[in-house]
Amino acid sequence: MFATHAAFSEPKRQVLKEQIDNISLGGMSLLPSVTIVIPAYNESRRLGRTLDRILDFVDREAWRAEIIVVDDGSTDATAELVQTYASVNPSVRLLSNPGNRGKGYSVRSGILHANGEFILFTDADLSSPIEEAPKLFQALEDGSDIAIGSRWVRPELQIQRQPVSRQILGRVFNGFLRLLLGLKFNDTQCGFKALRQHCAKALFPLQQIEGWGFDPEILFLAQKMRFTIAEVPVVWAHDDGTRIHPLADGAKMLADMIQILWNNMSGRYTSEPAVRPSPVRATER
Repeated sequence: MFATHAAFSEPKRQVLKEQIDNISLGGMSLLPSVTIVIPAYNESRRLGRTLDRILDFVDREAWRAEIIVVDDGSTDATAELVQTYASVNPSVRLLSNPGNRGKGYSVRSGILHANGEFILFTDADLSSPIEEAPKLFQALEDGSDIAIGSRWVRPELQIQRQPVSRQILGRVFNGFLRLLLGLKFNDTQCGFKALRQHCAKALFPLQQIEGWGFDPEILFLAQKMRFTIAEVPVVWAHDDGTRIHPLADGAKMLADMIQILWNNMSGRYTSEPAVRPSPVRATER
């Protein structure tokens, strides 16, 4: 269901609906409907600020939008917080995973439930501000199937950089991606990406990686299926509250890279996968 922020009065909603074809968004033609997917695990502390910022921006831009928060088995009040927002904002939806399954599983769940013609997924901390989303959507409007936010096309846009140790590990990982998977992008791991619906619905049912390493898998599949990908420089700031552990998660992501190669060689990336990924059983509340 697509709706505007509850702060709009009913008359204003009607005016927007009647004039929708004449609205201009930041110099762009009117966007198609938009879905914003936010994977969340124990995010009750900062998710409220994120939802407020997204809802305010959606209002200002007059987007026809839905916001899907996927709760990944949180043990705090994340689900209750989202339900509170959903009760007063018809554009907000909550999906709940059957336990803690991982970021990749959560993003896939949100995308497979998305109705928008443009689908954006973003981290709960908004390391890339929602105000950067029009850059990605412009790339889709210009003909790309996928637009990926990048911290390294224009590094000067990084407001706060990661610790040096993480930057080094990230560059090493990027080198392996180029060498082994043929992904010639400056940044595959920025959690700010947008896809056309037809592209998303073709790619994500084939996804096998359910953790942090799902981004390279989706980009590998996109290249394999000859979708066009635009790498777009975005503003970004490191959040000290990130849950990624460079060594442990880095090793797991390297293992995921090998798994992607094996999946490809063994025929798992077909329209009828030999081994299906774990089915998405997220429930809407």
